[in-house]
Amino acid sequence: MVIRPETTKDIEAIFSLTTEAFKSMPISDGSEPQIINDLRSDGDLVLSLVAIDQTITVGHVAFSPVTINDVDDKWFGLGPISVLPQLQRTGIGTQLINEGFRRLKEQGANGIALVGDPDYYGRFGFVGDGKLTYGDLPTRLVQWFSIRGNVPRGELNYCHAFGPHS
Repeated sequence: MVIRPETTKDIEAIFSLTTEAFKSMPISDGSEPQIINDLRSDGDLVLSLVAIDQTITVGHVAFSPVTINDVDDKWFGLGPISVLPQLQRTGIGTQLINEGFRRLKEQGANGIALVGDPDYYGRFGFVGDGKLTYGDLPTRLVQWFSIRGNVPRGELNYCHAFGPHS
């Protein structure tokens, strides 16, 4: 398997993969493939990595800028992340996340934030300690990982492609 940045030839496969990966997830409203396309068209898809097994796109992860208290301080949001359903829980997502971390660190990122399952993302070092909020979501779901040691505090905001939060 090879992990590399997306190319224009990957766009259709990423859309299909993301649709398939989120189709049966109860937390999904089906918007994830369009979010990625909107991030791309808005110029907010800072890092988009694909996992390729021979010629098949088996995984994808997107990273986009986020603000904390409306301040852009080189923090990025992780997601959506997708792996083919039949290959989930085989380490592809872990490899995509780790490679994304490595590349963002090289690019001078201060940290990464996300809204997600603390049991899954906690193993990467993400913390949901209430220092970040996102609308009225439980703060344990609003997680952060500091690359440069600074601790974020305040309201997390994603790019326009993610839509308004409640």
